[in-house]
Amino acid sequence: MNTMRAEDPNYGSIPQRPAGPPFAAAYRPTPPGAPQTTTPFLSSGPVDGSEASGFGPTQTLNSNSPSMPPPPSSYGPPAAVPSQRFPTPRFSSTAQPPPLRPSPPGQPVFTSPFKPPGVHLPSPPVSLHQPHIPLVPMGSPPQSVSHLPSRMSGPQPFQSTFPGYPSKPSAVLTQPPPVQPAPFVTHQGGYGPPPPATSAHLLSHQRGYVHPPLVAQMQHQGSGPPMGTLQGLTEDFSSLSLASIPGSLDPGLDSKVLPRPLDGDMEPVSLAEMYPMNCHSRYLRLTTSAIPNSSSLVSKWQLPLGAVVCPLAEAPDGEEVPILNFSPTGIVRCRRCRTYVNPYVTFTDGGRKWRCNICSLLNDVPGDYFAHLDAGGRRVDLNERPELTKGSVEFIAPAEYMVRAPMPPLYFFLIDVSISAIRSGMLEVVAQTIKSCLDRLPGFPRTQIGFITFDSSIQFYNMKASKASSSLMQPQMMVVSDLDDIFVPLPDDLLVNLSESRSVVDAFLDSLPSMFQDNVNVESAFGPALKAAFMVMHKLGGKLLIFQNTLPSLGVGRLRLHGDDLRAYGTDKEQALRMPEDPFYKQMAADCTKYQIAVNVYAFSDKYTDIASLGTLAKYTGGQVYYYPSFQSSIHKEKLRHELARDLTRETAWESVLRIRCGKGVKFTSYHGNFMLRSTDLLALPAVDCDKAYAMQLGLEEALLTAQTVYFQVALLYPLTYMSKNFNSPITPIEKTLSYKLEEARNSVQQRIVKALREYRNLYAVQHRLGGRMIYPESLKLLPLYGLALCKSTPLRGGYADAQLDERCAAGYTMMSLPVKNLLKLLYPSLVRVDEYLLKASSQADELDTSRLPVTAQSLDSRGLYIYDDGLHFVIWFGKMLPPDVAMNLLGGDFATDLSKVNLCVRDSELSRKLMKILKKFREIDPSYYQLCHLVRQGEQPREGFFLLQNLVEDQVGGMNGYVDWILQIHRQVQQNA
Repeated sequence: MNTMRAEDPNYGSIPQRPAGPPFAAAYRPTPPGAPQTTTPFLSSGPVDGSEASGFGPTQTLNSNSPSMPPPPSSYGPPAAVPSQRFPTPRFSSTAQPPPLRPSPPGQPVFTSPFKPPGVHLPSPPVSLHQPHIPLVPMGSPPQSVSHLPSRMSGPQPFQSTFPGYPSKPSAVLTQPPPVQPAPFVTHQGGYGPPPPATSAHLLSHQRGYVHPPLVAQMQHQGSGPPMGTLQGLTEDFSSLSLASIPGSLDPGLDSKVLPRPLDGDMEPVSLAEMYPMNCHSRYLRLTTSAIPNSSSLVSKWQLPLGAVVCPLAEAPDGEEVPILNFSPTGIVRCRRCRTYVNPYVTFTDGGRKWRCNICSLLNDVPGDYFAHLDAGGRRVDLNERPELTKGSVEFIAPAEYMVRAPMPPLYFFLIDVSISAIRSGMLEVVAQTIKSCLDRLPGFPRTQIGFITFDSSIQFYNMKASKASSSLMQPQMMVVSDLDDIFVPLPDDLLVNLSESRSVVDAFLDSLPSMFQDNVNVESAFGPALKAAFMVMHKLGGKLLIFQNTLPSLGVGRLRLHGDDLRAYGTDKEQALRMPEDPFYKQMAADCTKYQIAVNVYAFSDKYTDIASLGTLAKYTGGQVYYYPSFQSSIHKEKLRHELARDLTRETAWESVLRIRCGKGVKFTSYHGNFMLRSTDLLALPAVDCDKAYAMQLGLEEALLTAQTVYFQVALLYPLTYMSKNFNSPITPIEKTLSYKLEEARNSVQQRIVKALREYRNLYAVQHRLGGRMIYPESLKLLPLYGLALCKSTPLRGGYADAQLDERCAAGYTMMSLPVKNLLKLLYPSLVRVDEYLLKASSQADELDTSRLPVTAQSLDSRGLYIYDDGLHFVIWFGKMLPPDVAMNLLGGDFATDLSKVNLCVRDSELSRKLMKILKKFREIDPSYYQLCHLVRQGEQPREGFFLLQNLVEDQVGGMNGYVDWILQIHRQVQQNA
């Protein structure tokens, strides 16, 4: 939107609105460039099954239509529709509501907003420049509601865990929910249509919400929208009707009505498309869609208030971030807060001054940047200035922004060559992959490279070819056995220019596997080798890639085997198992960050290697942990090749620092992710890439937030360019496992959800007879499910027997750095049936119906073939009644053998080629990780349970509640003291 706010001819004649009810929630929305379509306590709109987006226009029918369903005459099985919506009254208490209608049992109810007799409601004015979406459900009440037919025939009984397996009796909803105070219409999905969108000028300040003005350059910063004539603010909510199971007093719930993210991470509307002056949500996402305006409201909200930033997120093909060069003027910045010029600054005094949108300081416009203003107050060269119209830009920074001249990209490899590395095949795969990537390493022709190998000693390699004669054709190995006093032989020859010494590097990588093929050394001098690598790299910085197979056992940094201490679990010593045992590694990480060295750790051992300690190197240097338990090259080769190649060749910013600025009244209180915090708000990132995300939590500086609008600006500085992302607008509790027991961390997740929903329920206790219904705002409908998934994730689930300690720690390090989309998919994976597609004639891979199924055993048909995908792994499940010819076509003659010994590959059959195309398509959606295939057959234990059944989020597994029980448990706790 590149135009000024549309002027409303009726703007000055709109009367003031009366004060709101005493219990009104007070929130302020995000800034004008990024108006969120919902607030945490507002429903976003209709959802019809899995297709309606919740933001499209809805057809309306008169609420007195004869098609309105009559009151029920009995409580037989109703049409099963998931949930209910109840808008709060929009008008004063003198208005008379329509007659009450009872609700059929288990059937959702939509309460239609009504028009009080004798009240004239003006039509909203038309604004040509306002996006045609419901921003928040405020404004004129609709004169009708949609009557959307249900597509479900009734509450279905629970299916057995697997078709053909014994199951528990069905849960049937028999007791009706309490009578609702308005007519209703049924709606598949349970989320009825919202009130029609109105002009921003008619939206009210009721309950502390302030709708942002729609502006292009914030000409009237701090001014709120005009008051409307309406007498109330609609607060729509959804609900789940909880009935009782026959013969029991416990509440019951049909699992089919529960909300699920079967469309994946569906953002309401792309803010970058609605408001091109904002950055896209792939770069930054807030945890809420509105900012609380008081500290008391923040405490009642209970959930984290913050943002997740992915500064180098990959943009779709064809979308480029503008690159700008301000020399010789220099980048235009605020004198006080150092904010970069952006679309929300305002120009005054004929274009000679500009006001900062972050701190409101009035700055002089440099002479070379001056432009006149038109009649509307906009710069006449606005369309020629991407920094004033785009939310994401890159500035070419002048030399004074750099501490030192840009260093050449440096890749240094620290490789374990003990007996386990040789026998597993790791050494050979690593050598081959590195060689295949040499031509694609960034920075040619300045790229530097070096190698150190280690077992009980440290081996250095001179690969520096002579410029005169290139006489050195083979690398020279130098062995250092003194681990107590490490020194570096030939320090100037251990790092070489790749283009100058390419032939020597190739020869080294070709000979590396055979060089140690007879090695039987079982020791690991990892600590001394790490110090040696630091001594080689510290002048230039760069990326250090560690390949570790054995628990460090010699020299400084040696670790002991303490992960199998069963007695520690459930005690105060439990969390110590997940913390670094030796401070040596954290100190080394601090030293590496100081000298701009990023560390990536590749761990391969089938035994305990203390990932908690080794992962510290990646956590504090902006690196990453890759974990390959029980690595065997015959199984894991392709996964290691893909992930190592991506690590070496993906877009990387070196020697970076990141800072996020925010407007008056708010501040960032804590930061989460892989980085070192250099000052209170400056993140040091020796290397950052497109697969890294960072989370920040917000707080209010004072008891009340007086600012009308809150702005944020993210800036990432790295050599050669400066990226500034300007925008206006779930942090996971994995780190709690470092200081709390697992049970305490899981309870913390549940209690946060309970307290948030209890506060929300209290808002409606006065107006509605809620009875046994669980209510929640539309924007938080998936919160309980993601909370359950988080408690069942590898870092938090169960106890000692449920996951190995290294596996927990590696998963925790991975989750703390994942972008939002990847994390949500890991928490609630996709489950897709593919056998029907494979058997269709003349089908193509792009014609596959990828509709996701609920992640529960009830979705699995013993006659089917399913793919489970969490972004890190594939599990291909073969039903026991799947036609044998299908399995034979996919697996060849091995279809009847133990699937743990079968390697899935392309075979000479059409079905096999189709399946491999499907897997390739899924992998191309997100190339950050390579999903390794695990084949399981129904009933084949323990393989089926380990790879699939324990990861079915909605089922009761390992002492953890299933989705239905989790919802009921939360509901009971919400009702206590509500």
